[in-house]
Amino acid sequence: MLESTAGKVRGLTHDRVARWTKLVTLGTVAAVLFLLALVLVGIGLFRILAEVTWGPAGASAILGGLFLIAGGLLWWKRSPPREKQP
Repeated sequence: MLESTAGKVRGLTHDRVARWTKLVTLGTVAAVLFLLALVLVGIGLFRILAEVTWGPAGASAILGGLFLIAGGLLWWKRSPPREKQP
């Protein structure tokens, strides 16, 4: 009787916590690996762009221009400023 009750309590507490801990750990590892892959792909694309254009300076100028355009579009689409109240 006592062993079955202890087994049920363990099943309701420890097993669930162990499962969630395992999922959170694996999710964190997967997210870190995904971010690492994004960084490496970005470096690779930059190097390809540097080979195709005028070297690293040209690649930096092109990427800077793209980020400048993206920032300008985001700035343009922001919420309109509130009117001043007297």
